[in-house]
Order: sequence, then C-alpha cells, then structure tokens
Amino acid sequence: MLLRRGHVVSSAELIEAIWGLRQPDNPRRALHVCVVRARASLAGAGAEGAIVSGADGYRIDVPPDALDVAVFRHWMERADAAANHDDVDGERKALAEALSLWRGDALADVPSDYLHGAHGVRLAEQRLQAAERRVDRSLQAGLHAQVIGDLAELTARHPLRERLWAQLMTALHQAGRRSEAISAYHAAHGRLVEELGVEPGAELRRLHATILAGNGAGGAPAHIAPRQLPSEVAGFAGRTAELARMHEMLDAHENGVVNGSTVLVVSGMAGIGKTALVAYWARRVADRFPDGQLWLDLRGYDRRAPATAQQSIASILGALGVPVADLPPGLDEQVGLYRSVLDGRRVLLVLDNAYRVEQVLHLLPGEARAFVLVTSRGDLAPLVAIEGAHAIQLGPLPPDDARRMLEPRLGRERTRAEPDAVDRIIGNCYGLPLALAIVAARAVARPHFPLAAIDRQLTSIENPLDRFADPSAAVDVRAALSWSYRSLSPAAARLLRFLALHPTGDVSVAAASSVVGLPQTRLLLDELAAAHLISEPTPDRFVMHDLLRAYAVERVATQDPAEEQTASRP
Repeated sequence: MLLRRGHVVSSAELIEAIWGLRQPDNPRRALHVCVVRARASLAGAGAEGAIVSGADGYRIDVPPDALDVAVFRHWMERADAAANHDDVDGERKALAEALSLWRGDALADVPSDYLHGAHGVRLAEQRLQAAERRVDRSLQAGLHAQVIGDLAELTARHPLRERLWAQLMTALHQAGRRSEAISAYHAAHGRLVEELGVEPGAELRRLHATILAGNGAGGAPAHIAPRQLPSEVAGFAGRTAELARMHEMLDAHENGVVNGSTVLVVSGMAGIGKTALVAYWARRVADRFPDGQLWLDLRGYDRRAPATAQQSIASILGALGVPVADLPPGLDEQVGLYRSVLDGRRVLLVLDNAYRVEQVLHLLPGEARAFVLVTSRGDLAPLVAIEGAHAIQLGPLPPDDARRMLEPRLGRERTRAEPDAVDRIIGNCYGLPLALAIVAARAVARPHFPLAAIDRQLTSIENPLDRFADPSAAVDVRAALSWSYRSLSPAAARLLRFLALHPTGDVSVAAASSVVGLPQTRLLLDELAAAHLISEPTPDRFVMHDLLRAYAVERVATQDPAEEQTASRP
C-alpha cells in the first residue's frame, strides 16, 4: 500500500502479496486481521487513520516526505529539471541525493515473491539507472577518479550490466590507467560468455577498440587510413566485362541495394590474372574508400604456410594503429575487437590468395560500409551461400586483350612491326596472363631480338611448361600450377592425372567414371572444377586448359605405374 500511496489496492492483490500460493483457509478474514494489526501499529507511531478502507480493498494515506520512494522520485524529478537546463552539476547533485536514500536492496526484508517481482525489480532498475546517470555526469565533469571505486563495486554486483563495465573502462582510461581499462573489458567479456554465452555488445567492443587505439588518457582514437594497395601490373589490359560488373556491384553496395553484397570473390586458375585485375580496379576506386585500403596476402597457394585468422587480424589491426601487444588472447575476442575497430569506417579490404573459406569468414567486417574483395584459385562457394557474396570467374584472355597486354610492355613499334609473330606468341601462351608476362619479360631483356626469334624459341620447346620456366623469374607456370595440384584430395588428383590422358578436348561424366572406376566421380569432377583445374562449359562436359593438361601428364609420368597409365587410356 505504501508503494501505491493514495490508491486503493484490491484485497485479492494484497492476499497474493502476503501469502502467494500458500493462502489460509479464509484469506479475506486473515487479511482483515492483518489490517487491524497494521492500523494498531501505525496508531502507536502517531499515524492513526492512515489505512482507509476502499472498494474491495485498502489504501494508505501518508505525506510524500514520509515515504522514501516518494522522496527518491522527487530528487529524480529535480535531476530531470537540471538536465533540461544543461545544469550538469545540479543534475549530478540531485542524483547523489536520490541515491543517498538507499541502504540496500529494495524490499530486502519483505518476504513476498509477488512484491519482489512486481515492484522490487522495477525499483532496483530505477536505482541502477540513477547510479549510471550520476556516473555519466561525473565523468562529464572530469571526476573520473572519484567514481572508479563505486564502479568497481557496481560491476561486481551487476557483472552482466554492460553499461557499468563501459563506464568503468572509461573512468580508468581517463585516469590514465589504460591497462586496467583493457583488463576490465576482458573481465566483462569473460562473464558474458561464461554466464550468457554471448559476446559483448557493439558499444562495449567499440569502446575497447577506442582505448586500444587511443593516443593517451582520454585521447581520441588514432584514425589511421592505410594505403596498402600494391603497384599495378604494367600493361594491364582487357577484362572489360569483369571491370564493369565490379563497378556495378560497388555502386549497388553504396546505394544500399538489397542485394548489394559487401563481399566479391574473384576466382580462376593459377596465373589467370586475378590479383592483377583486383589491383587495377582497386586503384581506380580507392578514393571511394577514404578510411583506407587494406591488402592482405593469405598465402593460400604458396611455399609458406597459409595465414591463420589470428595472424591476419593482427596484421590488419596493426595497420589500423592497434599495437599487437594489446590484442586479446582468444580468437573470438580478437574478431570482436577487429570488427569494432572497423565499425563505421569506409574501407576496402582485399584478401588475396585465399585457400579456404575459413581463412576469410573471421575477416569479414560486421560494418556494411566496408567492401571486401577476395581472390582465390578455388570458387569459395560457401561464401556465396553464407554471406551472399558475388562471384566473378576469370577465363583465358582473348587474343585482342592479350595483344593489348603485350603492346605497352614490348613497345608499340616493336609489336606492330611483327604482328604475325605477336599472334603466334599469344597462341603459344594459351591466353594465360602469367605466361604472357614471362615471355614479355624475356623479350624485353633481349631488345635486339626480333619477336619472330622469341616465337621460334617458344615453339622449339616441346613441353609447353618448359617454355615458361625461367630461373630468374619470381614464379613460373609449372610452380604456380603445382600449388593448385597440392590442394586436391588424393582421389581428385588421380582423376586429374588420368583425365589428361584422354585424347579429346572434353570429357563426359561417364567417360571420367570409366577412367577412375569410382562411383563418386561426379563429386571429384566438382572438386576439380571448384579448384579451377577443369571447367564445365556445358552441363556434364568438362575441359582442361592445355597447360594444366601438360602439368597433369607430367604428374602421371612421375606418380603412376605404366600399367595403370595404359589401363586408363580410352
């Protein structure tokens, strides 16, 4: 009745509040006895007549200043009035007066589950909100040192209250106790994961990132805009349709189109020019990403071990100004920090040379303002299914584009003087940009050689792969293909080797099944196609690039007994 001062409380509600499910045989008579006793008690305290009978219930009439809840609300109204006049100091003092009325939990000595549920929770929330508000005003007034002790106690009592943890982190950071602020975040993270199974919310993660990237106590976060795009490959040419589609996807993303995904996967066989295309395009849209352009080699097909998610996150955060020493230990925490740092930033993130989807998923920002480009020799189909990514698959360069690629490297005068030799060189490179680049480098190193001589050198070498082997080159075609081959399962690698022995240009599923004699041939063909080691230009018909065929034939000679080679030939 005191909680509803001046209003009638029904007998049914009073009975529920007093006895709950364990009601006496005659609850109304028992309630009347309780009211008589309460009236006698109040009369002895000088408040005779305070309890008044009403329509099927009772009310209590006491002055507002006699009730602690009413006084609390009075001071909260004073705080609201001060806030409306931008009186920070007045608001803080009114909140302090309101909180000084509390000596413990509301209704702590009242044995009533009904009251604790209906009123106790509400009063406790009002107290907490007042405490958080007073801390905010204290921090605003620069009194961070004065509230650290109170916040340490509050977070201990309410460990799942993220706003209190955020205030404690802010107070510690403003007081120059940065490492303790970071430790407070880890403590909050641990309690939330342990008790609720959830990560901290966006506000807490963002504050953590701000503290990690801060310029000192209370400083603003360092806002580094990295510019990591590599130099363009000289003589980039062609890919007109692919470039137009990439521009279209970026426009859709920026305009908030529903299917304007933040992820684009560019895939194709080794040496097909994925990285060159992405670098060329990225440089032309760099000004649309004012918060930075990040480029990360995931080492998916490399002599080095593939980059782990933690290595990649550390690299990106380092580029954004977060010291490696400040990274949390767990991967989930690192991902949360990574997404917090990128939150709100308009960045282009290029993840080059990905091997598996797992390398990429942890690196996808939660912020839709970021745009992610992924290159891979595999199609990374789960990214399309899980993240709604767009996909572009690159094929060999058409002859006209190959000619435009060679001309700036070799010089217009030289290429136009020997157009037939240029055409033959292009044909001998099978439309593979890497092969074209290796031959062009060889011709540039011999400026006095006619291009016809370069062409004769190529055609004089029987094995196509040997035409592009050069000890001075950073990578040759054979080496590039080898890393794709090593990524295959043993069964798929065996199928690839024996498909290379098939005399025709394309192979049906039935013909492939006869080669290996396995029931899961279709799955193996899909694995090879996903790795861009074969292609499926029409349903159930598969073809292999000439250089891939030459590589697979080499592998047959070194890995498979002669009798198996003979048996696999149609």
